[in-house]
Amino acid sequence: MDCMRKPRAMMVVCILFVMVVFPGCLFAQEYMETLEHEAGFYYTVKKGDTLWDLSNHFSDSPWLWPKLWSDNSQIPNPHWIYPGERIRIYQIKGDDTFIKKTLEEGQGKETEPIKDTVHFFYSPINSIGFIKKQPITPHGTIFKVQDDKGLISVGDLVYIHPNVDQSLLPGTKYTVYRTLKPIEDKETKTLIGTQHYLTGVVEITKKEPDFVLATVVQSYRDIAVNDLLMPYKKRSPRIALTQSKKGMEGKVIVSDEGESNIGDYTVVYINKGDLDGVRIGQSYSIYSQESEKLDPKSKEKVPLTPYIYGTLLVLHTEQTTSTALITRSERSIHPETKICSPIE
Repeated sequence: MDCMRKPRAMMVVCILFVMVVFPGCLFAQEYMETLEHEAGFYYTVKKGDTLWDLSNHFSDSPWLWPKLWSDNSQIPNPHWIYPGERIRIYQIKGDDTFIKKTLEEGQGKETEPIKDTVHFFYSPINSIGFIKKQPITPHGTIFKVQDDKGLISVGDLVYIHPNVDQSLLPGTKYTVYRTLKPIEDKETKTLIGTQHYLTGVVEITKKEPDFVLATVVQSYRDIAVNDLLMPYKKRSPRIALTQSKKGMEGKVIVSDEGESNIGDYTVVYINKGDLDGVRIGQSYSIYSQESEKLDPKSKEKVPLTPYIYGTLLVLHTEQTTSTALITRSERSIHPETKICSPIE
């Protein structure tokens, strides 16, 4: 059942350039690593567009066009913007409403991507993990790092024990990951799945009879001995916005980093996936709903109007779970927080 959406004139979308300090790097400057990433909504200019019109469309006022221009320093002249040019949007009125409206104008179907208009850009897309019902079979395991370093980082040489069924060939890249404790549904006590926590990327450099050598080429987090390998698949950071599945009800399982308090631009997992019609690029509402007695003499409580206080965007899907990014939150979000389809 679709839940009610809290009215709002616009949603503030920030382009973040965040310096993320990896665990274990707090005590020695030479071991510190950072990952700069960008996230936000973008619009691809079409023939006939002007900043005046785009400001009116996204910010509910054409008079805010100077702000749109100042937020896009790559535009030298505000009177000249060209088809195909990418513009950052810091304010966008009701993203779900905009997606639905755009699809209707283009006579699109549900779950059809919006082509060449608004998209979400998330540069660290390759670092997000996922939850699968059953853990994937690893292609190998890191059993040693050269010089027995306590912190494995970019450029380090690692030794890998290959899976007997896999052949790790020089020149190939693999994503490094570890599996966390299996997650159960707190209400039903049934298995949700196992979180696959991504830590980096290695490239195989040499094959020996009983092991292979590899160089760390990317480090998302602290890589450790006993981390596992899976084939590297590069994902596109450009997320095409897609109309959400109608009537979807679900909940937040856990955040990627296991935080108890979740806020803006945090990666989380939800308990709905491909089999439920969830697709990459869909947006869902985060809400709470209380119940109260209407009659003091009655024991029955009636559910009150749901309160929408956040949105999330789907970045990756599995059969029964998905990975999503919190794009807006007015209050702290916790595991078990409810999500639903936006209202029409």
